[in-house]
Amino acid sequence: MTRRASMLPQFVRDLLSSPPRRGEGLNLWFYKIARVLHPFRDASEIIKLLRAATAGEPVKHGEIERAVERSKATAWMPDQVPYGATQASAWPTVNEEQREAVIASGVGLVDLWEISPVRFEGNGQHTEEIIDVLFLPDSLLCAGRCNSEFDTRSREEWRRKLAALQLIVPNPMTARIGRTQEGKVSAHTLETTGPRQFLVIEQDRGTIDEQAAVLLHLAERAWLA
Repeated sequence: MTRRASMLPQFVRDLLSSPPRRGEGLNLWFYKIARVLHPFRDASEIIKLLRAATAGEPVKHGEIERAVERSKATAWMPDQVPYGATQASAWPTVNEEQREAVIASGVGLVDLWEISPVRFEGNGQHTEEIIDVLFLPDSLLCAGRCNSEFDTRSREEWRRKLAALQLIVPNPMTARIGRTQEGKVSAHTLETTGPRQFLVIEQDRGTIDEQAAVLLHLAERAWLA
């Protein structure tokens, strides 16, 4: 920790000393830390502190600068929260007791299959059929082979090509081209992503039956697609 950083309040130093890794809320962490640094440092100094604190982690071009600029509007004031106040986690922890109760219900993959209005037999490709059900014919869809090779095209322009791609934005786009947060022109931007229609649910642990039980539990609160 630099001498300048050591002169900060203890709770700010604690936050600076424990940044999350990329993929664990790093972007949100930049914003939160910048908020509490504004009363003590100017923008250029905050940027240097955040860069030093996350040295070794992959940081996107302009990511820290944007967080510092956007956090000015909600900058923390020393009389708002006492030093040492507990900081909320970017993601809630798993309610293990509730998860176990859901799994213990005894439902599984067969039950999930049974309630499906469409049942595919065998392991053939059904990409085109699925996309036609999920999206309207005039939808603009952003899809790609990987994070660096993608495009936004109309549904018909993508026909018979989507099965070869692994990624797709789960919501239609509002335009073919937009600007990224870095100001670059791109076919894949938050600016041109339309209103949420679908929320992709991923599970990184549990058996297939356990994962199906969780999905069936969620189906009691929102419809499955």
